[in-house]
Amino acid sequence: MVDVAGKAVTDRSASAAAELRFPSGVAEALRAQGMRSGKGAVLDTAIVAGTQAVKNTAQLIPFCHPLAIEGCAFEIGWCGDDVLRIVCTVRITGKTGVEMEALTGAGVAALTVYDMCKALSHDIVIAEIRLLAKRGGKRTVGA
Repeated sequence: MVDVAGKAVTDRSASAAAELRFPSGVAEALRAQGMRSGKGAVLDTAIVAGTQAVKNTAQLIPFCHPLAIEGCAFEIGWCGDDVLRIVCTVRITGKTGVEMEALTGAGVAALTVYDMCKALSHDIVIAEIRLLAKRGGKRTVGA
């Protein structure tokens, strides 16, 4: 791991997004069913799974520092007719950033949506997982 002993403690945050593309009929069915599948509440389950992933990132990514997460929030909504966008924002006061936590949270939330909906179609695509913004530390990325 990178030695962060000499770094200053600062407020840090990061936001990451994941997008899922659904076949149009599946997107319509999900909307009609109140975002529920045979497994249950799709978005609520994705938020719980994403939050667990954020809190456990250091156990998944070998050189990430274990962090005491201070804030984790999800925004999930439709972009157009068939793209579901998940944004995960993570906050901490610490010596290292939370980009990997935000990316992991968005990614696992997207995987959970796929799992919750795969009985409707295996043609769902997790199209993109990317960092949107990072604040604190030496560099700022995004808005």
